Amino acid sequence: MEVLDTSIANVALPHIAGSLSAGQDESTWVLTSYLVSNAIVLPLSGWLSSIVGRKYFYMGCVALFTISSFLCGLAPNLGMLIFFRILQGAGGGGLQPSEQSILADTFAPAKRGMAFAVYGIAVVMAPAIGPTLGGWITDNFTWRWIFFINIPVGIISLLLTSRLIQDPPYLKRRKLKETRIDYTGLGFVALGLGTLQVVLDKGQREDWFESHFIVVLTVVSAVSLIFVVFWEWRHKDPIIDLHLFRNRTFATSNFLMFMLGFALLGSTLLLPLFMQTILGYTAERSGLALMPGGFAIMVAMPVVGFLLSRYSPRWLMLFGLSMLSFSLFHMTTFDLGVDFHTVMMARVYQALGLAFLFVPINTAAYSGLPREKNNAASGLMNLARNIGGSVGISFVTTGLARRAQVHQVQLVEKLNAANPKFQSVLRGLTNTFSGGGAGPGTALQHAYAMMQANVIRQSTMLAYIDNFWVLGVVITCLIPCVFLIKKSKPAGMVVH
Repeated sequence: MEVLDTSIANVALPHIAGSLSAGQDESTWVLTSYLVSNAIVLPLSGWLSSIVGRKYFYMGCVALFTISSFLCGLAPNLGMLIFFRILQGAGGGGLQPSEQSILADTFAPAKRGMAFAVYGIAVVMAPAIGPTLGGWITDNFTWRWIFFINIPVGIISLLLTSRLIQDPPYLKRRKLKETRIDYTGLGFVALGLGTLQVVLDKGQREDWFESHFIVVLTVVSAVSLIFVVFWEWRHKDPIIDLHLFRNRTFATSNFLMFMLGFALLGSTLLLPLFMQTILGYTAERSGLALMPGGFAIMVAMPVVGFLLSRYSPRWLMLFGLSMLSFSLFHMTTFDLGVDFHTVMMARVYQALGLAFLFVPINTAAYSGLPREKNNAASGLMNLARNIGGSVGISFVTTGLARRAQVHQVQLVEKLNAANPKFQSVLRGLTNTFSGGGAGPGTALQHAYAMMQANVIRQSTMLAYIDNFWVLGVVITCLIPCVFLIKKSKPAGMVVH
């Protein structure tokens, strides 16, 4: 439900703006506010768990997420909705790290792969079904129900957690009175990650560095995060344990998780947009094209979990990256006449690649760490995936807009009076409209309008192909990174 909430509200924004008498640009803060507070809490979750206890921290996050979801559904105006979304993001930010550290502690290394596989089905599927589910709820009920559906799930989660989850004996709570809270680090982490998320979310809309607002926030974010690295590295009781990055396997796993988020959310945004804007699919039909990919993940994840008990994570990652890059290069063969089955199979190939990445990366990340570091490691891994997803979305939206302009200029250069093919097509279209009863002047205008529409459609198609090609190259270049991960036995024991 938490991963779903990062994408489910996207399609409901026009309805939210209309219902609350807000502008379309103002309503985008419904998304940004959630992402900002979510990003701030993610790396702090390990530190907070050590103070209040992981079980109580997790239950507190579930309760905050559930109550704020209810309040979001009742919000009378945009200002209150944004405030409740900030609370919802703060509650949601602590869920994933706590869940993963609970799994890492509950299961022995030999079974950890399968546990992460079952958990990973939800994490990878949620962004894919979010827009479709959000659109269906909004069309058939009201946008407020995209928040109300969290309430029963939250209540059930609280009841089950209170009965089934216990903190392990080694996880000792620190007394708040004896804990020196690093207020400086806490403040700069919040400032740096918060401004970074706003820059990534608003950059393309504000034309990036042409906007004074984006320039200022970028400088603030860069200075804050650089300061955090130096401050937290030397602090005796850091908010974020950056010393974990001394472990080569953990550092590499974080980078691969960042790129997994980049590819997952970047392509998850591109495919539905491509089907709806270029192929003319409805939201429902584009959702149906993505659905087999979801089923492929459900089938593949347990298989990956089983294979992890037999083979090193490195070999599964190699297959996953190869399959993911193949699927993206396959998408570069799309054209304006691509059929439903081809698009559907491309998504299935991509889903198989993602399934063979999410679980092995997580398993490898925890394999060489002491178990008392699981909470801190979970926060950093989830932060890497979330920031990677934000960068991926910003990258593809910017690339789509800029490359469409470049291709449009290149195509328009061919459309001139000296080009006999252009003149032939223009005469043919004019005659067609004239035969339909339009006057000579009107027929010529219609012919030019149709030529312009075709140029825009073709240039946008070429921009999508460029984006798929770049994503494919980026993923292919990651393959050597797999060999930076230390060899490990299937049971998760690191071999030095």
